[in-house]
Amino acid sequence: MTLEQGLSFLIFSFVAAVTPGPSNVMLTATGAMVGVARGLPCLLGVAVGMGALLFAAALGLGQVVLGHPRLMQVLNWGGAAFLLWLAWKIATAEPASQDTNRKAVGFVEAATFQWINPKSWMVGVSAAGTYLQTTSDSALLYAVTFAAIFVAAALPSSFLWLAFGASMHRLLRSTRAARIFNIVMGVSLAASVAMIL
Repeated sequence: MTLEQGLSFLIFSFVAAVTPGPSNVMLTATGAMVGVARGLPCLLGVAVGMGALLFAAALGLGQVVLGHPRLMQVLNWGGAAFLLWLAWKIATAEPASQDTNRKAVGFVEAATFQWINPKSWMVGVSAAGTYLQTTSDSALLYAVTFAAIFVAAALPSSFLWLAFGASMHRLLRSTRAARIFNIVMGVSLAASVAMIL
């Protein structure tokens, strides 16, 4: 990968990671619920999970998925159903002020979430198709480079969403404000599903 290709993919990765989507809604809700420090495993899970998806897409999984339109439909609709369920759970969750023992979304859940997130698949497959120029000698190196660049871009851009959520925590001291925030986050997640499909 040339320096120009790497820089171009870094910019693409930052934009893909910072734009609104299901993972960023999850990070914002996590930040609002438990703060930055307890939300870091979720942040790392989002970045590493997406990096792993890009690694797999660069090694050929993206072509397999694109080559089987029904598989892509199953992934899209299955992911959308899960995201809508998650949106409902967020919208109807007890406010954080009412439940001090809430468990934050952890590393494994956030990383696994990337594999059913329709936006993640769209980003992964389109990135591999647009930026990947491999030969049989360098496929593994390109895949590792792809994943590393994306993780490097996703960490700071996704951190913005986690920090935004954490800054909302102070404003959500009242039960009413917390309920409104949960409903807005749930509706935002549901709307992101509608935009993806």
